[in-house]
Amino acid sequence: MTMDRDQWLAQVKEDILEPDLPICDPHHHLWDHPGRRYLIDELIADTGSGHNVTSTVFVECMSMYRADGPAALRPVGETEFVGGVAAMSRSGRYGPTRVAAGIVSFADLTLGEGVGPVLDAHIAASPRFRGIRHAAGWDASDQVRNSHTNPPPGLYGDGRFRRGFAELARRGLSFDAWLYHPQIPELTSLARAFPDTTIILDHFGGPLGIGPYESRRKEVFTFWRSAIRELVSCPNVVAKLGGLVMPINGFGFHRGARPATSAELVDATRDWHLHAIDCFGPARCMFESNFPVDKASCSYHVLWNSFKRIAAGFGAGDKAALFHDTAARAYRLDGAGGAGA
Repeated sequence: MTMDRDQWLAQVKEDILEPDLPICDPHHHLWDHPGRRYLIDELIADTGSGHNVTSTVFVECMSMYRADGPAALRPVGETEFVGGVAAMSRSGRYGPTRVAAGIVSFADLTLGEGVGPVLDAHIAASPRFRGIRHAAGWDASDQVRNSHTNPPPGLYGDGRFRRGFAELARRGLSFDAWLYHPQIPELTSLARAFPDTTIILDHFGGPLGIGPYESRRKEVFTFWRSAIRELVSCPNVVAKLGGLVMPINGFGFHRGARPATSAELVDATRDWHLHAIDCFGPARCMFESNFPVDKASCSYHVLWNSFKRIAAGFGAGDKAALFHDTAARAYRLDGAGGAGA
């Protein structure tokens, strides 16, 4: 008998480490795809699996765009949709976690100055809207799928994109960057050009481990380590630590007879985490789940156990930053101020 995904994940159960530690999960999605629904019930089942997840941040995934109207404004439907989910959560009927306390959506920044009305429409759609993600993940290999936004190479250096990017700071909005590790220098250039815009680096900057990068992990790590050291010189950049066990990262956990344990996740990813924390410091790092995408490799409670194992040697203040405070500040939750050095 073939196991479904939930049966596969149920093979590994762990006691929750530090169950009282407050967590803001700053990166998850919500969608209703055929056979792959992940809405508030599924999210709450994960966040309620033992860790003390007090709030979350939704990040765009092309979910529930408007079916009609001007093409540039159709992504505003995602903010409207998630704003409704956040209101459901605020009712208290789904437990204490504040789902989608912050919302990151999409607007096509290659519209240049013309993206302004789109950003204003997102702001009007929900008081929880915090910023934009315009993914730039591109690789020359046809074995690496490019980002869902179908970006061209060199997006973050494009003049039209940068004119649109300038509209973010004028509205106090942040930017989530999703790209692949060879492109990190392009993000460093963007961050230096716009020092007043908070930029959140998603998923460690996308270290690839498939296609031409398979079996080249040491080489990839060496390049990534150097690129991160350069990026950290931009004080307006903060880093999300997660999204590292997707199939594209090449660890292969999704192909296992059973999902990964937290100890196995730590063995595979420890060096990446510790280098990022060493460079950025806990005050500029935040652990993230990237669920349900990382659910391909492990359960929610196991993933957060792995983060707690990695942070086991840190003091209480550093743990508070890594698990909650950096995210709350970067996304301006709970009255926290803006991110920065």
